[in-house]
Amino acid sequence: MTRSELIARIAQQNPHLYHRDVERIVTTIFDEITDALCQGDRVELRGFGAFSVKHREARVGRNPRTGESVSVDAKAVPFFKTGKLLRERLNGDDE
Repeated sequence: MTRSELIARIAQQNPHLYHRDVERIVTTIFDEITDALCQGDRVELRGFGAFSVKHREARVGRNPRTGESVSVDAKAVPFFKTGKLLRERLNGDDE
């Protein structure tokens, strides 16, 4: 699902809201999650999952085409861990 599909689905389910307001709400939520991750915070949405940042150390990698050694810089990568309720729903355990 893309961002525009998410906005369209939420707008369809909430006809009392203007499309532009739904778009602003979705954008604000994503921006707040992004800002929190940039500050090193963890974002937990109960029943859905948690977003966090993992740090990868600098390392020496290999160019798969040439086999040449290449240095790979340290980096921060976003990480998502599903919540228990989401895992249960995906696996059909939502009794």
